[in-house]
Amino acid sequence: MRRVLVTQTSFWRRRRVDEYATERLPEQPGRDVTADLDLHDALWSALSSLPKRQRAMVVLRYYEDLSETETARVMGVSVGTVKSTTSRALLKLRESSLLTTSPGDPRTALPIDGVPA
Repeated sequence: MRRVLVTQTSFWRRRRVDEYATERLPEQPGRDVTADLDLHDALWSALSSLPKRQRAMVVLRYYEDLSETETARVMGVSVGTVKSTTSRALLKLRESSLLTTSPGDPRTALPIDGVPA
């Protein structure tokens, strides 16, 4: 046991430090907050166009992060119903003209069959 501690201590003593203090911090890439707000509004507008049941299941599954089983229990339906209903809802959202943004934007990637795109 003692040998392991000595080896670990020696490792930390020999460790090379690649960080150096500077007077100015490096620039951090900024987020476009207005684009995020616009996307948020577009998503909720698209969700509001869905029927109540589909909207409730999408919110429970993807906003509240419930499993299919938990969503089925909350909604009082079978797991298969949750799968098919969320699948249809996501298809409608994908086809919605409200969500047309640049392809490959991770903020608008809707899951395909329960797997994030």
